[in-house]
Amino acid sequence: MEANGVASIGECMLELSGQAGPNWRMGFAGDTFNTLWALHALSPDRPATYVSAFGDDPFSRDQIAFFAQNGIGIGSSPVIAGARPGLYAITLTGAERAFTYWRSDAAARQLASDPAALAKSLEKQALVYFSGITLAILDDASRKTLLAAVATARRAGSLVAFDPNYRPRLWRSREAAQAAILEALAVTDIALPTFPDEQLLFADETPQATAERLGKLVGEVVVKNGEQPATIATGGASETVDAVHVATPVDTTGAGDSFNGGYLAARLVGHAPADAVRRAHRVAAAVVQVRGALATFETLRAAFES
Repeated sequence: MEANGVASIGECMLELSGQAGPNWRMGFAGDTFNTLWALHALSPDRPATYVSAFGDDPFSRDQIAFFAQNGIGIGSSPVIAGARPGLYAITLTGAERAFTYWRSDAAARQLASDPAALAKSLEKQALVYFSGITLAILDDASRKTLLAAVATARRAGSLVAFDPNYRPRLWRSREAAQAAILEALAVTDIALPTFPDEQLLFADETPQATAERLGKLVGEVVVKNGEQPATIATGGASETVDAVHVATPVDTTGAGDSFNGGYLAARLVGHAPADAVRRAHRVAAAVVQVRGALATFETLRAAFES
């Protein structure tokens, strides 16, 4: 069977957003799920799998059902008795968001608890995607299990994409984050970092410096920088591609994740990196004009093809 699927590894949480007085809207989101959502919208003919671990409570069942309703499976991800998903709430100042989390005992922290199941979920995937948040929620042993599974999938022919997505509060130290992210980059084909994160973690002075540093480790690098141009490094050369300006953004949640999904969808069908970035910028611009992390499939497709 030809490797045709796309798999994303990490934590999908309950999302509370759109506060109106005492009322909130509940959805499902998380960095690697947001990317898979966009990637699946833009690559509907590819089987999509969200690789994680789930609880057996009503919220977990609703989450898995939501995935299925939108054509996303969970592969061989374990369902763990007594476990439950994490939760976060988005508060906005204008369009800029802040997050409050409840995730310390989330089921997703056990996503590498069954190495055989994890490996099976990654079999015959054209693309495997994960992030620094995926790494951060795991203990040291589980992180090694995850990276071993990703490396095995890569040897079997999967393209591996990784967004370092550094969140200091999830790591015990900056040095621990640096070490884990460098290990992940060693099994990565496409790196999709965000410049402010890399500046904070590795003290890079410019996006070009980030691109040059990572270009020595990974064959294809795209450095995101909000509304500033993205910097691409491939084959020892670099170029920049302007972002799309949105005059009145509604909510910036999920913009970078959706950029990643747009970029990877474009690369999977053969678009050159610069064209893939242009499409990804349009996708991200569409996402910041809706509340929450997930835009409709129709919105994402229209932006991608425009």
